[in-house]
Amino acid sequence: MSSPKILFGFHAVTVRLKTAPQSILDIHVDASRRDQRMRQFVARAQEAGARLIDSDDERLQRLCGTHRHQGVVARVQTVAQARSLDDLLDTLNEPPLLLVLDGVTDPHNLGACLRVADGAGAHAVIAPKDHAVGLNATVAKVASGAAETMPYFMVTNLARTLGELKERSIWIIGTAEDAPRTVYDVDLKGPVALVLGAEGPGMRQLTRKTCDELVSIPMRGAVESLNVSVASGICLYEALRQRR
Repeated sequence: MSSPKILFGFHAVTVRLKTAPQSILDIHVDASRRDQRMRQFVARAQEAGARLIDSDDERLQRLCGTHRHQGVVARVQTVAQARSLDDLLDTLNEPPLLLVLDGVTDPHNLGACLRVADGAGAHAVIAPKDHAVGLNATVAKVASGAAETMPYFMVTNLARTLGELKERSIWIIGTAEDAPRTVYDVDLKGPVALVLGAEGPGMRQLTRKTCDELVSIPMRGAVESLNVSVASGICLYEALRQRR
């Protein structure tokens, strides 16, 4: 059996209670916090049959490595997801909608991207093993439960993976400030992978060359770029709007 992983914060632990309560080993709660939000959480955890342990702030910080735990830290078993991107794509009965992140190394950005991907109904998030952040407790906290539900695949060679997606007739659309067309001008109803780079440097050159098409996000103010999670939300929800 793999080592337990840590989830912390109300949102992340509540989603696990909702989606896979049997995977929860125990939940440590701040014994000094008994406000309405905590009482409602404890009642939900008890209803789900979770083992609750009263802990102090020092122990909670030691478990999750941060003081931003909101008084809730859970030790959980990993929930099995699709073993590979190919396995996931083989099971879909609708056009794939994928988010590809190239060079996103900040766990807060990744957590926010997973959250927006889940909200927009994307099927998976893909990133390279190098120049990217893996799933950790901070990512799970920021993702507010989406790290538990959104498949996240880290691939050895991103350009090769994009080429394999093309072989599946998935259109690769990258975002770039200098693209002639905007995300609102392209058809996103079919199989599509939206590729975004980190704020500032953007996509790597090889990733950019691998894209079938480049699009921009209209910018009307003084700022030159958007946070990658905001840009992901704009692109994914435009795809969702077109697909409805």
